[in-house]
Amino acid sequence: MFIAHLPSGYILASLLLKRAGQLPVQARTLMLAGILGAVAPDFDMLYFYLVDNRQTHHHRYFVHWPILWFGLALACTIWQRLAPTSRRAPAALVFSLGGILHLLLDSFVGDIWWLAPLVDQPFALFSVPAVFKPWWLNFILHWSFAVELGIWLWALLIYRRQDNSLAHGNHG
Repeated sequence: MFIAHLPSGYILASLLLKRAGQLPVQARTLMLAGILGAVAPDFDMLYFYLVDNRQTHHHRYFVHWPILWFGLALACTIWQRLAPTSRRAPAALVFSLGGILHLLLDSFVGDIWWLAPLVDQPFALFSVPAVFKPWWLNFILHWSFAVELGIWLWALLIYRRQDNSLAHGNHG
C-alpha cells in the first residue's frame, strides 16, 4: 500500500468503537491509537533513508515482522483481561491491531516476510511491475491504486456519516 494506511487505521478504529461497548477510554484516544498503529510500521522509513541508505528493503526490518505485531496484540489482550479498568490496555490493543492491518494491506502488492525471523521468504498477493520512473509511478498507475482510493472513500464516508449523526443529535 502506498497511501491507504492512515485511512485504514481510521476505519479500523471506527468499526471497533461501534463494537467496544463501555470501555474506560475515550473514543478519541482509541481513534488516535488505530491511526498511529496503522502507520507505525512505516516509521522505519526514517532509518531506511537516514541510516541504512536504502540498502535493505524496509519491509525486512523488525517493525514489519508480523510476529512483533501479533505478539504485541496478544500481550495487550492479556493486559486488558488482567486489568479490565485500564485505559491504556484498550488503546495499546487497538494500536497493535492497526499494525497488523498495515501488514495485511502491505501484503496486497508488497512483500511481507510473514514468517520472519524464522523463514526468509516474502509473500505478496500481487506484484507491481517496475515499468516507470520514478518508482512511485508504478504504484500510482497500477490497478491496485484504485483499491487504495476506495479505502480513502470508505474512510470519508464513515467520517461524513459520523459528522452528520453528531450534527443531528444521534450519538449511537
